[in-house]
Amino acid sequence: QVQLVESGGGLVQPGGSLRLSCTASGFTLAGYAIGWFRQGSGNEREKIACVSTRDGATYYTDSVKGRFTISSDNAANTVTLQMDSLKYGDAGDYFCAAGRSTAVTDMYCSPYSYDYEYWGLGTQVTVSS
Repeated sequence: QVQLVESGGGLVQPGGSLRLSCTASGFTLAGYAIGWFRQGSGNEREKIACVSTRDGATYYTDSVKGRFTISSDNAANTVTLQMDSLKYGDAGDYFCAAGRSTAVTDMYCSPYSYDYEYWGLGTQVTVSS
């Protein structure tokens, strides 16, 4: 069965850290671009960070630069999102997605759902004191 599974969400205080994982089964992440997206309450899904497993290129949206780090481990078939210095605005449901033909540069990663063949069901991040 082909699927992406996110894990690592939870409750954290402002300023704290969480490490999200996106693990693929039924296919190999190598060769794909992986994006992390966030959907807050009542908000549209927004692109947070992307990584290309082909060349290691990464992209971050401005609001998370310097705080979040995305990385891929092809051997483990997993992409992680290290989130530090979390803020209230970082709360939401986090989804990972894999796109075979999606390009990633430090300036761009596709925000469009149709550019990603596989999506996970999400993991929730709550930031609260």
